Amino acid sequence: MYEGIHHVSLLVTDIERAKRFYGEVLGFQESNERPDFGFPGAWYQVGETQIHLIVHKEGKTLRGVTSIDSRDGHFAIRVQDMESFIKRMRSHQVEILDKPNNQTDWHQVFVSDPDGNLIEFNC
Repeated sequence: MYEGIHHVSLLVTDIERAKRFYGEVLGFQESNERPDFGFPGAWYQVGETQIHLIVHKEGKTLRGVTSIDSRDGHFAIRVQDMESFIKRMRSHQVEILDKPNNQTDWHQVFVSDPDGNLIEFNC
């Protein structure tokens, strides 16, 4: 019945700042398929799933903080090489919460985007 998650939408307040983070820092590939919705945004392809950035400063899901709490709302992206991912984050001075030993069978690393959206990367 279900095929998978098509996209995750994230609210951001500054599209250029968000695009620098998702495109340059994380290295996600921006899609050119986004229609003109009449408001700023961007789409990124990550495997079979898309991430949709939407500028909506009055949105209710903006956390208002960039502190990292692994129990707060987040989504997860599987990476092939965790050490390379951590090295990339450190080279961009991105704060991480590194949890190599936890209750799961996988290494978890959490990051916050500039608007406080939390993302878990695991391997």
